[in-house]
Amino acid sequence: MSFVEVAIKVPLQRTFDYRIPTQLNGLSTPPQVGARVMVPFGNQRKVAVVLALKTHSDVPADKLKDLFEVIDDEPILSPQHIELLRFTARYYCYPLGETIHIALPSALRQGLCPDKSSINMVALTDKGAKLPSLKATSQLNLLKQLAESGKSSLTELKALGFSKKTIDSLLTKELISQTIEHDNQWQQQAPTVGNKPTLNKEQAVACSTINQAQGFNSFLLEGVTGSGKTEVYLQCLEDVLKRGEQALVLVPEIGLTPQTVNRFRRRFPDTPIMLWHSALTDNERLQTWRFCEKASCAIVIGTRSSIFLPFLKLGMIIVDEEHDSSFKQQDTLRYHARDLAAYRAFQHKIPLILGSATPALETLHKALNNKYQLLSLTQRAQTSTDNQFQLLDMKGQPDQAGIAHGSLATIRQHLKRGKQVMVFLNRRGFAPTLICHECGWLSECKRCSTSATFHKAIGQMICHHCGEQERVPHQCPDCGSTQIFPNGKGTEQIEEFLSSEFPDTPISRIDRDSTRRKGSLEKALDDINQGGARILVGTQMLAKGHHFPDVSLVLILDVDGGLYSCDFRATEHLAQLVTQVAGRAGRSGEPGQVLLQTHFPEHPLLQDLVNNGYQDFARFALQERDDAQLPPITNMAIVRAEGHNIKQVVDFLTDLVPVQSLTGIQLLGPIPAPLERIAGKYRFQLHIQALERPLLHQYLAQMVDYLSTSKLAQKVRWSLDVDPIDMI
Repeated sequence: MSFVEVAIKVPLQRTFDYRIPTQLNGLSTPPQVGARVMVPFGNQRKVAVVLALKTHSDVPADKLKDLFEVIDDEPILSPQHIELLRFTARYYCYPLGETIHIALPSALRQGLCPDKSSINMVALTDKGAKLPSLKATSQLNLLKQLAESGKSSLTELKALGFSKKTIDSLLTKELISQTIEHDNQWQQQAPTVGNKPTLNKEQAVACSTINQAQGFNSFLLEGVTGSGKTEVYLQCLEDVLKRGEQALVLVPEIGLTPQTVNRFRRRFPDTPIMLWHSALTDNERLQTWRFCEKASCAIVIGTRSSIFLPFLKLGMIIVDEEHDSSFKQQDTLRYHARDLAAYRAFQHKIPLILGSATPALETLHKALNNKYQLLSLTQRAQTSTDNQFQLLDMKGQPDQAGIAHGSLATIRQHLKRGKQVMVFLNRRGFAPTLICHECGWLSECKRCSTSATFHKAIGQMICHHCGEQERVPHQCPDCGSTQIFPNGKGTEQIEEFLSSEFPDTPISRIDRDSTRRKGSLEKALDDINQGGARILVGTQMLAKGHHFPDVSLVLILDVDGGLYSCDFRATEHLAQLVTQVAGRAGRSGEPGQVLLQTHFPEHPLLQDLVNNGYQDFARFALQERDDAQLPPITNMAIVRAEGHNIKQVVDFLTDLVPVQSLTGIQLLGPIPAPLERIAGKYRFQLHIQALERPLLHQYLAQMVDYLSTSKLAQKVRWSLDVDPIDMI
């Protein structure tokens, strides 16, 4: 008798055995490892993935059920891919069945087998390449996009916000053409390479070092903003493509994908490049999956979940802006794409490039300890002079909408020179809260232990944690006074003030509120680069990798917010953010100016950052972490629990604390989360630290086994976060 071991999407830390019927009972083909099968589970039919074929099961044969159906004639997961998913589940202490479920596209999770071996491509015709004048702005923008990116998939254009109506109109006018491309063997011909600049000495050394590496090697490309890291990626990829191998390029945000893919397509115009991000439909994601597993695409540019794509001939992985927190999944399977990229590169024995101007301390720690090879780019590609930093002391300084009069004067100077100005405030909305001038009432969220943010444009109070919305009150709920005023500043208020201060100057605001509509972010960025907006107001969406050649001044408001926090990573995140935002200035050949408004200009962090740069700050911060025995010097996990009954939450975490202390393991808690209440639920945490990672995982494995039988675990909602990066 034969058996199969399968993984099923259930919240259990185990796999399941099923009998293979002797006569297959109508099954079209015997099951294979990595293929999907349909199995009975309780009163349900569930899709499962075969992990092993067995001749013996520890469960008596008469207690096992027969599998119903073999869905796939060929495996959808290779043994190497299954091992990646096993490692992921083991490392992050998450059920294997649910890990595999998360990694698969939706259509494959549901047991569907649609054929996605062809793709619709759109390109300019000779007539369209002349960019004729058109009344419809959307049609002209589409022509410009195709001129910039070259041949693009219909999927990609729709993701950028171009409607079917716009595409059909241009097809009718014969300005664009549409073709259907099937699986192709791009590896059989050498890739066409577009114009490429001459590398400076540091870039040339980095490329040579990476290309000469044999087998698995991890490189930290630590380059100041504007030093040409992307050019190093492109020239390293050229060698990979010449060998007929594939590459994965991980980017932190959807917003970076269009400009990145345009640059890659200009360099490799005949090379199939595909995208992977959350804005794609289920069918579009399945299509990318199919092209990856058949090696029909050469490069995939994607966000964090693209780390699970099934490449047939993977030759290199690049993680751009590797420090970015969006590479860490914050719910369900709490994986970090950067760390899985390192494991996957080790699996395939290929190079891994981690690029950043502000490396995460975890990555820098490994580089300084020779686990990663450090490659430095210290020269800016566009200018030989660094940006000029200035700390503006706000004590006693008159201001309007949080902008000092001195900052306004500097803005005027740069605008008169025809330059663009960026005003950065990492807080959307009009104001963080409303306050009553009579009694001091604050607009708090009723379901969370935080304030509700005032959004003036829509007349709503919105909690940015639970999403609760209310109308703006006309009277104070406590004393009835009508003297209610905004308290604090947000990007909406900054935009309103600057519009009145500079009425003839176009202003563009970029935050999550202003870019909700599909394609709106790309449209705003295009307008900025075309010179439309002269003042840019935004949150960290503006800070990540965008190239604005005309920006000569960056004004950073409310720097002080990250100086004093209960999160030990707050100063690291602040330093990264300031450096990344400052890097948007001075990219046109002349040094830019960076103004930081602060009430604490003498703070050691700010002084170190301004005078010595992020590289010096990061090494000093690592020494502080060593002194305090905090990550990355030690290893950490957090058990989080939440529930409506505060006693049950505390009792659950208290139950996890052993009576006797354990050698090598330190526990802190249960303690309230920094935001103790969200959406009506109380939240507590238990911090677990260990000097040695194997010891930490040994302890976590025992804890997870215990939780599977704990009655208290069934009364609260809990999660385990290994290597947490968000302490709040």
